[in-house]
Amino acid sequence: MITDIEHREDIRVLVYTFYESIRKNQLLGPIFNSHIKEEQWPAHLEKLTDFWVTALLGDICFKGNPTMAHRIVDKSLNYSIAPYHFEQWIGLWHSTIDSLYKGTLADRAKKAVKKMAMGQFNAICSFRDSS
Repeated sequence: MITDIEHREDIRVLVYTFYESIRKNQLLGPIFNSHIKEEQWPAHLEKLTDFWVTALLGDICFKGNPTMAHRIVDKSLNYSIAPYHFEQWIGLWHSTIDSLYKGTLADRAKKAVKKMAMGQFNAICSFRDSS
């Protein structure tokens, strides 16, 4: 039986499952795999788990600057990150959630990712304009 997201461990399963699919994805895998070395993935996944725990459960444990990270990646890719990259990312996030969870927090996670993706893309574009 599929249940809702309730605890950090649920979010950890979501994050690890999601990024496993990202790393194998034809469009997004090369981007992520070229910017995060194999030995960096465990720490990165724990940081992303902290991010989503903070966003969904309200337990403040995330420290970082996702916008700066996205700007650096975009610059390294000659400013080529486009909306379709984020659309693919959102689609994989939604399908991962749907395969694992159902309920209020699962729905909130799907809504939140759309806002975050739009915000990150807008931040990338504003950085391009100021470069």
